[in-house]
Amino acid sequence: MNNYIFLTKEGHTFQPDSESVMPDIQNLQVIGFSEGKNPKEAFKNLLEKNEYLKDTNFNEVVCYPLDQDYKNKKQYFYLNNL
Repeated sequence: MNNYIFLTKEGHTFQPDSESVMPDIQNLQVIGFSEGKNPKEAFKNLLEKNEYLKDTNFNEVVCYPLDQDYKNKKQYFYLNNL
């Protein structure tokens, strides 16, 4: 099985403590992570495990394959430490 991340550029987000009524940052939102033999199977598995996604207004979802050991290779970075 391969690991995949599913993202969308639809929707908007705000910075922490933002008081703006308009979104002030454009980014990708994580829809979820899933496993499968290929991206199509992984997407099917994602929807089966997270049926609420079918009720959202998101439409276009992009998929990227992940390293098999992605969970153990993660790193954290902090903008406040620059």
